[in-house]
Amino acid sequence: MRLCANENISEDCVVKLRRDGHDVLWIRDSAPGSPDKDVLARAQREHRLLITFDKDFGQLVFRQGAQASHGVVLFRISQVSSAVTAERVSIALASRDDWEGQFSVVDDFGIRMRPLPTILSR
Repeated sequence: MRLCANENISEDCVVKLRRDGHDVLWIRDSAPGSPDKDVLARAQREHRLLITFDKDFGQLVFRQGAQASHGVVLFRISQVSSAVTAERVSIALASRDDWEGQFSVVDDFGIRMRPLPTILSR
C-alpha cells in the first residue's frame, strides 16, 4: 500500500509499516512542519492513503472541500507505547483493502468509514 504518514505518526510505526511491505512517505522526514492542507495535497498528488492522529483532516475534507479521494485514516486509538501503537496501526491497515475513497476512523472499538465527498468538475 502507498501511504503518507503525517508527522504525528511515530518512527516505530513507520518502520513497522515499511517492514510490512508498505511504501511509506513520512512527512516528518520529507516536509516537516508542513500545513495540513499541503500534507493532504501531497498524499493526493502521489496517490497515497493518508494516515494520521490529527482530527483537523476531517475539517479540511468535509468542511473546506479538500480533495482526498485516495483516503484518510484517522487513528483515535489509545497509545500505550510506541511499539504497541505501531502494531495496532499495522493490524488495522491490514484488516481491510477498501480504504480508498473513504474517511476512516480507527478507534479502540473498531473502524468507522464514511465515503469522501466527490468533487465534481464544472
